[in-house]
Amino acid sequence: MFDKVLIANRGEIALRVLRACRELGVRTVVVHSSADADSLPVRLADEAVRIGPAASRRSYLNAAAIVEAARQTGAQAVHPGYGFLSEDADFAEICAENGLVFVGPPPQVMAALADKSTARALMSAAGLPLPPGSVRTLATAAEAQEVAADVGYPVIVKAAAGGGGRGMTVVRAAAELPRAYARTRAAAQVAFGDDRVYVERYLADARHVEVQVLCDGQGNGVHLGTRDCSVQRRHQKLIEEAPAPALRQATLDTVAEVALRGALSVGFTGAGTVEFLVDEAERCHFLEINCRIQVEHPVTEMVTGVDLVQEQLHIAYGTPLRLRQSDVRLTGVAIECRVNVEDPDRDFAPAPGRLDRFRPPGGPFTRVDTHGHTGYLVSPHYDSLLAKVAVWAPDRDAALDRLDRALAEFDVAGPGVRTTIPFARRVLRDPAFRAARHTTALVERLLTPPAVATDGPVGSADSAADAGSADSAPAGERADGAHAGAVVPRLRSAVPDPRAEADPAGRTPVRAVPAAGPTTWRNR
Repeated sequence: MFDKVLIANRGEIALRVLRACRELGVRTVVVHSSADADSLPVRLADEAVRIGPAASRRSYLNAAAIVEAARQTGAQAVHPGYGFLSEDADFAEICAENGLVFVGPPPQVMAALADKSTARALMSAAGLPLPPGSVRTLATAAEAQEVAADVGYPVIVKAAAGGGGRGMTVVRAAAELPRAYARTRAAAQVAFGDDRVYVERYLADARHVEVQVLCDGQGNGVHLGTRDCSVQRRHQKLIEEAPAPALRQATLDTVAEVALRGALSVGFTGAGTVEFLVDEAERCHFLEINCRIQVEHPVTEMVTGVDLVQEQLHIAYGTPLRLRQSDVRLTGVAIECRVNVEDPDRDFAPAPGRLDRFRPPGGPFTRVDTHGHTGYLVSPHYDSLLAKVAVWAPDRDAALDRLDRALAEFDVAGPGVRTTIPFARRVLRDPAFRAARHTTALVERLLTPPAVATDGPVGSADSAADAGSADSAPAGERADGAHAGAVVPRLRSAVPDPRAEADPAGRTPVRAVPAAGPTTWRNR
C-alpha cells in the first residue's frame, strides 16, 4: 500500500478519504485554499499544503500547484475525491508524467467517458440500451429537428461535455427546437468550452437508477447493486437510497449486469457509477458513467459492508480486486439525505454563515459525513453541501422513519444560516415517495403551488434550459462539488505564492520553499 497519499479536495469528501487512509496506515497530505486553512480535514491531516486563495480556479483547480505539493511532500498518489479535477483526464495524465498515481481510471478512459456522445457510442457497442436519439453530435438545428421528428417529442438537447445537471434543455414541440438548440450550444460553450450537443427522447416519468462498480487493472470487476437517485431538483440529487426500491428483481439484476459489462468493455478501473433512466415499463436507458467516487456512496457501503474508498486505494496501488461477485451481498435498506446550506423558501438560495450551533444526529445505524463543527464558517466560495445523513434499517419503511428521526435531531443554527432539512423531511413524508412510486418529477411537483400548477412534468423547457444557471453552486461548479468543464493547462503555470497571505491558523511553515512553490504547514 502507498506510504503517503495527497488528497486533492476539500470538505466532507476530503475528510472521508483521510479517514480511509488512516485506517490503512497511510499518511495523508491535504491541500487547501486560504479559505479552508482551518477546516477539519486540514486540522486532521498529517501534512497540509496551502496552494492558493479562495477562488477554486487558483487553488483546487490549480493542477500545477497540486502536483508540486505532492512532489514536495513525497506523496506517491493523488486522490481527487469528487468534483474539481476528479474527472479531468489532463490532470490524471499530468500526475502520471510526474510519477504520481492518480486514484481513478486511466486518462484515456476518462477522456472517452467524459464526452457523453462518445460514451453513448461505446456503450451502445457494448450492448447497453440507450434512449432513442442521436448517437453522434448534431452540427445543425436541421439535424436536431430530423432526429426529434424521428424519436418524437418531448426531446432533450444535451451538451456532449455536460455534467452535474448543466447543459440540458427539454423541448416539447417542434417550434421550440431551433431556439433551444442554439441556447444549449451557447450555454455549453460558456460552461464547458465545447458547444457540441446531441438529442434524445425525454423520459418525463422515469426513475434515476445507478449501479456501483469496482474494476481492477487485470480485467476483473464486480457490481455492488443499485441506488435510486430520483429525488432531484434541476437534475441535482437530494435523496438517494440503496437498493433501488419497487423494481422487479429481474430488472435490478439486468441493469447491474449490463452496467458492469459496459465498464469492463472500455477498460475502466477503480470505483465508478453507471447511470440509467428506468421508465414505467422498467426498460433501462443508459445515461453516463461517472469516473469517481459518488457523493451518495455511503448507502452502498451500508448495504454491502464494503469500504469503497479503501477499495479505490487498493486498486490504484495495483492490488487485484479483493472481491468476487459472490462475495457481494446486499442486506437491508440504506437512505441518504444531503444537507445543503440553502434556503428552500427562497428558491434554494445559498445561505452560508458561521455555525453557532452544530449538533449532528446519532443513534443506531446512523452515519453522518460532514466537515462542519460549532464555530465553522461555511464559505460562500464553494458548494453548499454541509453534511450527508445516511441510515440503515432492515426494510425501507424503518429506514425512512429512522432518517426522519435523524433529520429532526440535526441542530444547525447561525446568523443567516438555513438548510434543506425541512424540505427533505417534506419529501420523506410524501405519499408517493413513501410508496416508492416517485419519479424524477417528484420535487418539481412539491415545489409547484397548486394554484399555478401546469400539466408539464419536471424540467419544463424554460426551467431545464436554466438548469445550473440558477443553482446554488458557484459558476462553473456542480452542485455535488464537481467542477463542470474545468480546463487544465497542459503546460505548467507558475504556482501562486501563498506566502503573500497570512496563515489564518497561525501555524508555522515546515520549511522554506522557492517563491513559486506552495508552503507546507504542519499542525502543532
